[in-house]
Amino acid sequence: MAKKKELDREKLSWYLRLITLGDRFSYQDFFDRFKKGFVEFLIVFFGVLVSFSVEQQGENFGDRESNIDNLIGLRDELIDMHEYTLEYIGQNEWVTEMYYEQYLRWDQDNDSVFINYESDEGFHYAPMTYYTNRDAFNPPRVVYDAIKLDGTFRFLGSDIGRMINNNYDGTDLKYLITNTDKEEKGFIDDFSYRLGHQWVFDLKEIDVEDTAFWVSNRKYIQRDYFIKYNLFKRIELWRQIREQLEDYDANLQENIKVLNQVIAEKETEIVVVWWWFSRPSWLPASQKSEPEELQDPEPSTDP
Repeated sequence: MAKKKELDREKLSWYLRLITLGDRFSYQDFFDRFKKGFVEFLIVFFGVLVSFSVEQQGENFGDRESNIDNLIGLRDELIDMHEYTLEYIGQNEWVTEMYYEQYLRWDQDNDSVFINYESDEGFHYAPMTYYTNRDAFNPPRVVYDAIKLDGTFRFLGSDIGRMINNNYDGTDLKYLITNTDKEEKGFIDDFSYRLGHQWVFDLKEIDVEDTAFWVSNRKYIQRDYFIKYNLFKRIELWRQIREQLEDYDANLQENIKVLNQVIAEKETEIVVVWWWFSRPSWLPASQKSEPEELQDPEPSTDP
């Protein structure tokens, strides 16, 4: 095949001179160099593109691993919250029962009406001595506060994220915190105000920590129906708190199950270098350690 015609550089137009190497211009040589340059460009371009894609995928994989660890930590904290709530329910139960018994015998004609005796009667105490005590409901939330802004909840999805968030910042928890803190403090403040502005003028000495005080002044205290009513309303509050605790704990247990399912799905995904895929149903997954079975609260025995 005949060679393409080559032209002297001096006979070329100005724009052909710009792309001519040497003294002569050849269309064949020009297109060969163009194809070679274009191929080299594609190689560099796609090489850089793949490099950035792999780097980004590596970052995504790192985020995925971190999010799974956060989910496990969050699940474990929900279990701690469940156990804390069970303990609080138990505490609420015996406190309510103790003070309800005190309320029922308030008007009995007995000098020991304000004294509780243990079964062997070797130990006795006055429940009203501890009436100013309170324990605001405050479940653990360290893990939640650490991860709530790092993208873990986007990893969960909006629906599940809202469910978990409800355990930490939901209305049920806010009511519980208010009732066990501000509302209880109101009853305590009224009780203390009564002692400081009424009893202090009527009684020679006030020492509520001394059981003898409740024995020697029991008739005066029995006639103070403001204190009795205060006790009655506080017992009502404790019973309301008990119902709120049980509802809150039921929600906790449900969300723990949801998180266990999400974690199990993530841990059974097939991972290839920095890519992950859902595991087919026909491919068995390795066994993963699971948390201990959750305890259910004992049935209420409130009067």
